[in-house]
Amino acid sequence: MHDDPNDGSTGANGPGRRRRVREQTPVQRALGLLARREHSRKELNRKLTSRGLDAGEVGAAVDRLAGEGWQDDSRFAESLVRSRAASGYGPLRIRAELSTHGLDGEAIAVAMGTFEGNWKENARDLVRRRFGKALDELAVRRKAADFLIRRGFDGDSVRAATRLDLDD
Repeated sequence: MHDDPNDGSTGANGPGRRRRVREQTPVQRALGLLARREHSRKELNRKLTSRGLDAGEVGAAVDRLAGEGWQDDSRFAESLVRSRAASGYGPLRIRAELSTHGLDGEAIAVAMGTFEGNWKENARDLVRRRFGKALDELAVRRKAADFLIRRGFDGDSVRAATRLDLDD
C-alpha cells in the first residue's frame, strides 16, 4: 500500500485529521476578555454565562481573578470615566453607565472623583467643535443644549456652554 496524498488519511497530522481544540476554562475565557480591556465583575459574569458556561464556575473564576488583581471594579470604573469623558460624555451619563455595571454609589463617587478635568470646559469644547461660533441664534443654542443634555451634561454645564462668548 502507498500513501495517497489526496485520500485524507496520510500521516498523524495529515489533511484528514483535525486537531482537537481544548475547551477553555472559565478563568481562561475571563482572562481573554480582561486582556482586551477592563471589565466589571457583573459584565464578566454576564458575558461568560451567556456563552453557556456554568454560573457557579463563572462566579468562582471571577472571584479568583478579582482576588489575584486581574479584575478590579474600581480600576474598571476609573477607566470608564476617563474613556467616556474623553469621548465627550457628561457626568450624568457616565454615572448612569457605571450603575448598570453593578457598582454602588460610593464606588461611583470615588471613580467620578478621579476625573481631573472640568465638566463645564468639556461641554464648551464640545459645543465649539460641533457648532462653531454660530451660537448667536436661539435655535442653534437650543440644539446645542439638547445635544449636551443627550450627552449627559448637567444644567449648569449646559447653560455655561451655550451662553458663553466664543470670541474669547
